[in-house]
Amino acid sequence: MGKPTGFIEFTRATPDKRPVEARLQDYKEFVQPYTGQQLHEQSARCMNCGVPFCHSGCPLGNIIPEFNDAVYREKWQEAYEILSSTNNFPEFTGRICPAPCESACVLGINQPPVAIEEIEKHIIEIAFDKGFVQPRAPHVRSGKKVAVIGSGPAGLAAAVQLNSVGHNVTVFERDEAPGGLLRYGIPDFKLEKWVVDRRIDLMKASGIEFRCHAHVGVNVPVTDLLREYHAIVLAGGSTQPRDLPVPGRELKGVYFAMQFLKQQNKRVAGKDPLANLEIESNILDENLTATGKHVVVIGGGDTGSDCVGTSNRQGAASVTQFELLPQPPKSRTEHMPWPSYPMLLKTTTSHEEGANRLWAVATKAFIGDEQGQLQAIQLVDLEWSVGADGKPASFEEVAGSERTIPCQLALLAMGFMHPQKIGLLEQLDIELDERGNVRANEQHYQTNMAKVFAAGDMRRGQSLVVWAISEGRECARKVDEYLTGSSRLETKDHNLVNKVFI
Repeated sequence: MGKPTGFIEFTRATPDKRPVEARLQDYKEFVQPYTGQQLHEQSARCMNCGVPFCHSGCPLGNIIPEFNDAVYREKWQEAYEILSSTNNFPEFTGRICPAPCESACVLGINQPPVAIEEIEKHIIEIAFDKGFVQPRAPHVRSGKKVAVIGSGPAGLAAAVQLNSVGHNVTVFERDEAPGGLLRYGIPDFKLEKWVVDRRIDLMKASGIEFRCHAHVGVNVPVTDLLREYHAIVLAGGSTQPRDLPVPGRELKGVYFAMQFLKQQNKRVAGKDPLANLEIESNILDENLTATGKHVVVIGGGDTGSDCVGTSNRQGAASVTQFELLPQPPKSRTEHMPWPSYPMLLKTTTSHEEGANRLWAVATKAFIGDEQGQLQAIQLVDLEWSVGADGKPASFEEVAGSERTIPCQLALLAMGFMHPQKIGLLEQLDIELDERGNVRANEQHYQTNMAKVFAAGDMRRGQSLVVWAISEGRECARKVDEYLTGSSRLETKDHNLVNKVFI
């Protein structure tokens, strides 16, 4: 424990941010690093609890009190080794994770929790600066070949783990560069792509092969992979967006959020936003921008928030965000006891930049002009009843509350239902669960085909980046067991001796 009285002496402090007026002019990350003194004080707040609930709050089981103690003592290599023993990509989770570990922090019972996510980001960036993070190719190869389909966080984590124990890993990515949603979904102002490239370069130097423009089931035959590889990991994500079938859905101006976000990420990267449309599950052959338009984002989650921030940077005339559910409370209620993850009101940095947020509203219709261009949205207020568990249970439309608001660009950000089935999954004849995800249980991560495994959103449904990394790691261990009969890869609960770093 760094400082026994640290949690008494210091309160939670988050880093400074660039002013809104400045950060809206570009797509750069705007959260400033802690000063050395701030980092020292924030790590001092960790109480090194006898039962560290933060471990269970983190899907990766990060060893949080220990790395906080190392940060307090300024033992940077020790902090890095502790953190990287459970998390392959702290530079991603330190930027974009919603930090369920902080919701489980014991200090959070009656104080603001320890700033775990921000400390995590500082550990890995200091480790890169000091040269601790190096490619680590295995000394001996097993002779086994593994194909990982999908280069999002689940696929990347599985690839790192399997490569570390000597298997020859090839990652297949249908787009022009690896990263999945890390590259094409999350805006640069939250995660600049040099961060992704830096990690991909390390993986390549460690012996992992990447094949881009490789859409398995389309321009890469599934039969080739089944013949050539000893095991296959399906990590293609949950890419089928939830639609909104109301009158006027066909109008020009109504699009899925990822169509909008991906185009802007390509622009920032200096790429043609309309290139490689043949790989898309939702083909869109027109440029989308919010410039000068009244924008409505339908969906209150992180993807919706990303649309808000991007629309403001593109110069939207106004940005409004709809949420079907009522506004959540600002603090825990009796139905959200510590250390459960609370559903609280979340005001993101994108919301701080400007957005009109409407709660408990439903979209009734999209209204267009004679040319078929969206001009307005008809909405209605909802009245929710609450169940015994304190959660919204059912709703009724409020009589007389129907109205229209101007809108020339509507972005559907209501989540994702399941992986794309055309191509890969149909050709493999893989069993799906009742939600349309690949059926593979958490004990084995194995599908109905013995050599085919699944991890991440493709298996569990839409979830968090930290869960995707956890799934990739756990799946890799089961693949290793399948290939060799046992595994040296560390388990989630740290029962294994060997620790894998990259």
